[in-house]
Amino acid sequence: MFGWFKRRRRAAIRQRPFPPAWLAIIEKNVPYAAHLPVADRAELAGQVQVFLAEKRFEGCAGLPITDEIRVTIAAHACILLLHRQTDDYPDLMSILVYPSTYLVPGGRVGPGLIADEPEARLGESWTHDVVVLAWDSVLSGAADIHDGHNVVLHEFAHQLDQESGAGDGAPVLPRRSMYLAWGRVLGHDYDELVRETLHHHRELIDRYGATNPAEFFAVVTETFFEKPRQLRAKHPDLYLQLQQFYQQDPAAFEGL
Repeated sequence: MFGWFKRRRRAAIRQRPFPPAWLAIIEKNVPYAAHLPVADRAELAGQVQVFLAEKRFEGCAGLPITDEIRVTIAAHACILLLHRQTDDYPDLMSILVYPSTYLVPGGRVGPGLIADEPEARLGESWTHDVVVLAWDSVLSGAADIHDGHNVVLHEFAHQLDQESGAGDGAPVLPRRSMYLAWGRVLGHDYDELVRETLHHHRELIDRYGATNPAEFFAVVTETFFEKPRQLRAKHPDLYLQLQQFYQQDPAAFEGL
């Protein structure tokens, strides 16, 4: 019964007129959206409305939260939800936004190793309930839709990954039959990236993806949306897995 009410409430939210000021923000700060088919842009607008109705934004280090911040982040996060049967990041409660790169206390950096110095970060995804982002990194990552770097796509890919329990590079897939191919393809390409990184070879996929399988999934999500044609050409099996998961084919979009 609760699920029925939630679906009905969300359907009503999606039917609301989309504020022109929000559309202007998306046109300015989310250039990727201009490459989407018209139907996808309409779906994105509805997803953004639901996201903003359900999620809480909090400014950190004195940053005031504006509609520009809320809509820009929501639109990027909702790109990952298009066409998918999903519950819209069900466990996510808050998005914390810093004005720029922020510091966190030193922590574990490897087996038995603890960092003494604070660590600078652009963003992070806590298990399920919180995403943290640096606003200047959100804007710079969004401005160039071909560089393969987008901190919002990265951190919200972690949220999808964590819906399965623990972030391990294996999100909840549409069908159980998909897990075998997913593990085989992503495992192979992850191992390949680790080898290439150890030998200091340049790769299409950012070497940060060699950190662990969870980071690999987040990094290849960025690559999938921002360098789709290169990814399809160099890693066709990986592209296919991501295409089936995200139910999108960005390599087919004009200008990407």
